[in-house]
Amino acid sequence: MILNLSQRDWSLAGYSPTSWAMGRTLEQAIPCIPEIAPVPAKVPGSVHQALLHAGVIPDWNKKLNSYKCEWVDHRDWIFAVEIPRSELEGKSRVLRCLGLDGYGEVFLNRIRVGSFRNGYVPHAFDLGAVPLEEVNRLEIIFSDLPRFNGAPNVSSRIRDLKARFNYAWDWMPRNVQIGIWDEIRLEIDCEPVLEELGIRADFDLAAGTGILTLKGDVPEGTTLEVQLDGATLPSFLGSELVRGISVSGLPVAPWQCNGRGEPRLYRLGLELRDASGAVLDRREEAVGFKHVAWVPCDGAPAAADPWICELNGAKVFLVGVNWTPIRAHYADVTEADYRLRLQAYKEIGFNVLRVWGGAFLEKEIFYRLCDEMGLLVWQEFPLSSSGPDNEPPSDPETVESWGEVARSYIRRRRHHASLLIWCGGNELQTSHGGGPGIGLPLTAAHPMLARFAEICAEEDPHSRFLPCSSSGPIFVAEEKDFGKGCHWDVHGPWRIEPESYWEQDDALFRSETGAPGASSMEILKEFYPDCDLLPVDVENIYWRRFFWWVDEETYVAENGGKPQTIEDYVRWSQEHQARALTRALTSCRNRFPGIGGFIIWMGHDSFPCLANTSILDFHGRMKPAAKAIQALLKTP
Repeated sequence: MILNLSQRDWSLAGYSPTSWAMGRTLEQAIPCIPEIAPVPAKVPGSVHQALLHAGVIPDWNKKLNSYKCEWVDHRDWIFAVEIPRSELEGKSRVLRCLGLDGYGEVFLNRIRVGSFRNGYVPHAFDLGAVPLEEVNRLEIIFSDLPRFNGAPNVSSRIRDLKARFNYAWDWMPRNVQIGIWDEIRLEIDCEPVLEELGIRADFDLAAGTGILTLKGDVPEGTTLEVQLDGATLPSFLGSELVRGISVSGLPVAPWQCNGRGEPRLYRLGLELRDASGAVLDRREEAVGFKHVAWVPCDGAPAAADPWICELNGAKVFLVGVNWTPIRAHYADVTEADYRLRLQAYKEIGFNVLRVWGGAFLEKEIFYRLCDEMGLLVWQEFPLSSSGPDNEPPSDPETVESWGEVARSYIRRRRHHASLLIWCGGNELQTSHGGGPGIGLPLTAAHPMLARFAEICAEEDPHSRFLPCSSSGPIFVAEEKDFGKGCHWDVHGPWRIEPESYWEQDDALFRSETGAPGASSMEILKEFYPDCDLLPVDVENIYWRRFFWWVDEETYVAENGGKPQTIEDYVRWSQEHQARALTRALTSCRNRFPGIGGFIIWMGHDSFPCLANTSILDFHGRMKPAAKAIQALLKTP
């Protein structure tokens, strides 16, 4: 029996660091009084959201309120729920948590059952040894969080397994999530063994039929029954699955990406039975049959990586956005939040999303919706640049701990039709060689990326692995280097470039290109009420937080003076962004198949920045740049 503990009556209480330890054992009778009295909490959910609803903290998205909330991650927090004895009785009791952000311990009836120090992977806790009471109190305690994990920083020293963007980025103030961010359940007298079974659905171009491959470890003496859209396929012995089994000749239509046809999905049903025929475990997935090959761009240097994606035998120009978290406190993100943004990207005409490496593995619903909408996913492991030092750790212990994160990512998401690429991380570079303050993209020779490559080969050998993004000889494409054959997958520019730049462009792929644009007046009025947003410069405290995207100098150059109203600047800035992006995208699309794709940095705002490179605003609405790109992509 599986009990979903989400939406139960959870409470949240805050403590001075480690003070909750008093009274934590039966030998101590000292009462444990929280500094922040218990308030109702949602699960999945963040500490911040519970405190906001209780009136303890202000809305961190408004004005400069995020500064007033920075004390929250300097406390310890306990999520607690009471469970009746009747729901816990059984031979085995396992608590399974798909997302705990970030470090802490778990107690049942004041008895410690385990700890966690990894926000990226699921955790399981055996509750079987704890004596049951009539009412049993489960507590998940968050403590000892990293002090700073954001950018700028020193990547080679980053060892904390917690999403980095929360600790400040160029589009996010320091806003550290704490909480139960994904599903949490009790497994009573059951042992799910099919969750990580490898599922691959390929399409045979020559035969026009599907190929289903299954591989994984299951108990001896078992049999796997398989159905596809209700049709029974051959059954297999558990011992066969270890080596891997394959069924070919399946009468299916191929899964196509957005703009190329229907993303056809089929319902795959799996039942694992023991020798007596009793069902041990069940799993259902929606699978899409597709075949991907990568071929060289026209005119590419002989040594260059292949950057033309062939999907089901047809060359596809990959166009989309870089996907960042919808909210700082992603524990609170709903299916509706995902659907709103993904639907917008589909309607614009995009076909690929690059899930950026400074964040986390998005919830399962994200990938399901991408499957349904025909949106390909470039999934990065959670490593990123920092500015002063962009090279990940290389010591064996850290490499192995991150390797297990990569393995967990792959096993949980490899079955999705939308999955296109696994990537080692964002902007991982050597410490020198690419110009002032810029290194060269790392290769699979780096110990961390070599380990990722090994794990990808073991767990999902049919999907492409990239050491990092950007990749190839050079990080950014500058005019002085055009014509040298050194621009493979590049990042930048993030500001408008002259027409001559795009006329000379020889990049084989652009996985990050952007331009800044102000948020709408509706956003500014909602989140910065009664704030003086003039002048638009870094001396103004409201613009100072995101000084990267203040474009006052260009405004003055084009208009002969500073903006007289904030409306003037917003209108100019949004038009400027739309013009820059459509010019760049038009140039790249016209070069296809001399270039494989164009991915915009970035998709949507995770925080209501005054200005940013996003093309959807904080509420997921299209900025003028998004509408201009939509019109462009509808033009043959």
